[in-house]
Amino acid sequence: MKRLLATIALLPGLAMAQSTPVGVWKTIDDDGKTAKSIVRVTETGGVLSAVIEKVLDPKAVNNRCDLCKDDRKDKPIVGLEILRGVKADGDGLWAGGEILDPKDGKTYKVRLKPIEGGARLEVRGYIGAPLFGRTQVWQRTE
Repeated sequence: MKRLLATIALLPGLAMAQSTPVGVWKTIDDDGKTAKSIVRVTETGGVLSAVIEKVLDPKAVNNRCDLCKDDRKDKPIVGLEILRGVKADGDGLWAGGEILDPKDGKTYKVRLKPIEGGARLEVRGYIGAPLFGRTQVWQRTE
């Protein structure tokens, strides 16, 4: 009985863990079909960041971010930090940081929203207001 109660007590924490962006994600291109990479999102002191762990796109011939304009210029794509400075924003959203598109080296404001019980993550990159941007839906792998 004690074991059952301990397990039940842990369930809310497990559910909460899945409703955060923290974890490993398969990034899916804007077409909603093409897997591009594996990205690990971590949290340090309430701030999220993400690093590319593996490139899945066989068409990705460039191994470095030669179009990046900041400290990531000419860094290898694998190991590249693409998400910085994101914090919880209330109502299940995370925002306030930036996301890098290594394909063109541009950075965008970002908003993250776990959906489907944390199995997927809406990643919205935008300029100015979220209305002016695009959304990808990533799939949780861990």
